[in-house]
Amino acid sequence: MRALPPSVGPVRLVAVDGHAGSGKTTFGERLAAALGGAPVLHLDDLATHEELFEWTGRLTEWVLAPFARGESARYRAYDWVARRFGAERELPAAPVVLVEGVGAGRRALRPYLACLLWMELANEGSWERGQLRDGPELTEFWDGWKRAERAHFTTDPSRPYAELLVLQGNEGYELLPGLRKTD
Repeated sequence: MRALPPSVGPVRLVAVDGHAGSGKTTFGERLAAALGGAPVLHLDDLATHEELFEWTGRLTEWVLAPFARGESARYRAYDWVARRFGAERELPAAPVVLVEGVGAGRRALRPYLACLLWMELANEGSWERGQLRDGPELTEFWDGWKRAERAHFTTDPSRPYAELLVLQGNEGYELLPGLRKTD
């Protein structure tokens, strides 16, 4: 990842995309540690209850624009319990920055990405894992989420553009070549 050319200012922005519940956050944390503590932006911090996938403007303004100038980014993370944006956080313009979340490889972001990774787990298996993780009290949220995610990936698929597919196994991860389709 460090050998890739910078993709936005001095930063190599690496996206970890996949269905909700596919293991993006866990993999992103492990990849960040393997990269010596690379910063990670969780797209859940930019989405809201009302705007599950309409966070591109916030990402562009709060993260991509400062990175393009070689500056650290500052953003306000959404509080999913209080239903509002909270305190400001800083995201350094490090050599490698990971952005993880459903839609991280969307069309509007691909020009800024050094690499796109896709968590290779079918939506049904991912959603089941996510619902088990979140518990029955979020069943209504998950019902709405599934519809929104299907609609998102129908109009703006990420998987065909991934450089690498990430398979989770019992003993770690396996990386496979992706399709690397270009627009």
